[in-house]
Order: sequence, then structure tokens, then C-alpha cells
Amino acid sequence: MTNALKLPTIPAFTLPPLFARLGARLPQWPHSLNLVLALNAAKKLGMLPEETLQELEERSFRVTVLDTGITAEFCYRGGSFRPVFVSPGQPDLHFTARLSAFLQLVSRQEDADTLFFNRTLTVEGDTELGLRVKNMLDALEWPSLSWQGMRPTFVKS
Repeated sequence: MTNALKLPTIPAFTLPPLFARLGARLPQWPHSLNLVLALNAAKKLGMLPEETLQELEERSFRVTVLDTGITAEFCYRGGSFRPVFVSPGQPDLHFTARLSAFLQLVSRQEDADTLFFNRTLTVEGDTELGLRVKNMLDALEWPSLSWQGMRPTFVKS
């Protein structure tokens, strides 16, 4: 998989267990809210295909980042992503991985299939829904960004 964003290579890593213990004690709703804001922004920018989004209507999702203790829950309802503040139980689709795997996925360093077959990413729930979401993520066109040539600029006071 190509690194479309031209970001530095992200190695596989696991944060120390202290992060997961601390993260699990924090309120989880801010993570859900931030993820929903990002997904709705991507939708508004036209990055998410409308026909696939219609198939997500009334479906619930959970993203668990194992080594941070963070869980984000959201649903797609009424044409937008919405945070779920009180979990009604099992979501329709649940993604679980370490932070490094999610970063590799988002940066396009690895694809979902590779992470799944290497047992780095776990997907539970509705298999057909999982394939739709995977195909939607694979079809995303990221803006061309590059870290090359970027130098910090210091302002004299």
C-alpha cells in the first residue's frame, strides 16, 4: 500500500500499559465526539461516497484503541454521524487495534486486509457492513500532503 500522505513511516509499537489504565479511567465521550466531527467534515468535503453512507443508516459502530484505553462509539442516523454517549450494548461493527495499527491504516501505510490477516486489527459484527466500510475507506482520496521540505520557522520576538 502506498503512503499517499507521504508521512514518515509508522513502526508497529505498543504503548506501555500505564496509558491503557489511565485512558480507561477518562471519560470516553470526547473521543466519540471528535471522531464524529472528523467523519462529518469528511462527508461535507465530499470524501465519503453518498451511496455507501446511505447503507450505514441506523447502524452503530465502536472503535477501541487497545493500548490507550480509548473507546469511541458512534452511529450514522439522519444523514450524519452522531456520537453515542451511552452504549446500548453490542454495536453493529466493532474495530479493535493498537494505536500504531490505526495510524498505519489512516496514513495508508497498511491496508485493512493486511492488518486484519496479520491479526493486528480485529473486526467484529456484521461482516457485510465491515466490507462496505473497508471499501469506503479504500476508496478515499486523501489530499496530497508532504512533510518533505517542511522546516520549522522561528519568529523572533
